[in-house]
Amino acid sequence: MTASSTRPGPAPRAPRTTQAHDHAQAHEPTHAPDTPTPCAPSYHRLTALAPMLDLRCAPPRHGDGWLPVATLTTDPAALRELVAHDARQGLTRYGRPLRPDVAAGFGLHRFVWPVSLLFTVPWFLERRVPLLGPGDVSVHRAPASMELTVRPEAFVCLPDDPAARTAGARTVPDEDALGAELRRALAEFLTPVLAAFGPEARRGPRVLWAMATDAVVEGLWYAGGLLGEQERARDELSALLAPGEPGESGESGESAAPSSPGASSPGPARTPGAGRGPAPAPAPFTPGAGFAPPAPACGGASGTDRARASCCLVYTVESAEMCNGCPRVTRR
Repeated sequence: MTASSTRPGPAPRAPRTTQAHDHAQAHEPTHAPDTPTPCAPSYHRLTALAPMLDLRCAPPRHGDGWLPVATLTTDPAALRELVAHDARQGLTRYGRPLRPDVAAGFGLHRFVWPVSLLFTVPWFLERRVPLLGPGDVSVHRAPASMELTVRPEAFVCLPDDPAARTAGARTVPDEDALGAELRRALAEFLTPVLAAFGPEARRGPRVLWAMATDAVVEGLWYAGGLLGEQERARDELSALLAPGEPGESGESGESAAPSSPGASSPGPARTPGAGRGPAPAPAPFTPGAGFAPPAPACGGASGTDRARASCCLVYTVESAEMCNGCPRVTRR
């Protein structure tokens, strides 16, 4: 579970949430067929390319291994069971137990990484931002995959979108406004999730949002590699999370997201913010997508394509797996 595990390369790979041999195991979907929605084409396209993900538009499920996100955010026992799943995987992988807070950090990353794609992939491919709450999503984790049901009953799009006149659609005037809607939708969804994970992960709000930022960026960067649009994903993530001018704390028309977790035809590439000044700070997410090349890593190793905003603490169980993009390396 390191930054390099989700960094797209010449041949995109799955994030390091499973052993490689597990990808060969078949896993039959256990949920109902898709419900038609303007965001479904994006989910279908990603599912066809990503062997470890199965995204379906359907009502939330529970039982038989399914966990509604709403339950995760309100039931401590459900959260502890999810973390225990990662603790068991860690013991199998490393041959020794993970620290409880490290297992919780792994669990948070492995949860936010795929769930954030429910927001970012429709934005990337269709310029549609689904408006989802914890009650709209459920997850089913298996050793080699994750299934998700999502119920996007409302979404935000641009005025020229063919879906702008469909039920549940709301339009915003331009790309910058749509990016602001994506940040807001993600922040509102993740706020109760981070609040639930915080005590288990033993991290404060700033570190939790840094972890969430890493998962969001790495998820779409990986998906962009699968879609053959790795560079566009990099550019648009950099614009989406670009830091603002000093003292800038929000953007016109965008209410500030909580600062604490407790409180498709893609067509021509359109880069948000192109030709304009710096985008406002993307609070509560960590400013910057981390793609600026950092200084060479210590010990003579080469630098990395991305500097992470957070450390996953994998070094506490296996020091050799610390990635060059870890802030413990790049910020020395």
